[in-house]
Amino acid sequence: MSNIILNIDGKEVDATEGMTILEVARSAGIHIPTLCHHEKLEPHGGCRLCTVEVEARGRTNIVVACVYTVAENLVVRTRSAKIDRIRKMIIELLMAHAPDAPELQKLAREYGADKNRFQKEASFCIHCGLCVRYCAEVKKKNAVGFVDRGIRKEINFIPEIASKECWDCKECFPLCPTSALQAAYVLTEALAPPPFGPKSKE
Repeated sequence: MSNIILNIDGKEVDATEGMTILEVARSAGIHIPTLCHHEKLEPHGGCRLCTVEVEARGRTNIVVACVYTVAENLVVRTRSAKIDRIRKMIIELLMAHAPDAPELQKLAREYGADKNRFQKEASFCIHCGLCVRYCAEVKKKNAVGFVDRGIRKEINFIPEIASKECWDCKECFPLCPTSALQAAYVLTEALAPPPFGPKSKE
């Protein structure tokens, strides 16, 4: 693969063809926030927090860094007044679902976001999809998935699969940026009959 030189925040950075802006920035020690990205998973672009400005051939566009592949002489700005406004809005929308999530609170402080701007929706899930994608792409089990669509969309364990696979796994738990997944699992476990429910003490 050919080498590419691009500019990120005024710094010339070497990249390889096929890399995304997020990958190149991280390799150069440049921070771009994201809540739905994981190095073991295919890029998703779900949370939109990694939105950046790119300039190519005299035109400036807003793109999602985790899915946008680099090109020669591309100019990238990871922080600007416009980008900060976009991220602030995204954080405020996410905090309507998970206002007490430590990662969101940290981002809110950085971008001056107001967690009370939007009406609260007590889902405690920001639909990043990390648990769903990890279970499907890495574990190949498909034990957890989305149900419903739009504002009714929720994360749910598939009882027939989860009863066999999840008890000794739980690898998706640490991925959850709001810790909602643990609560969902405990609820599923409490309602399910053995062997998925609490194991009896012998």
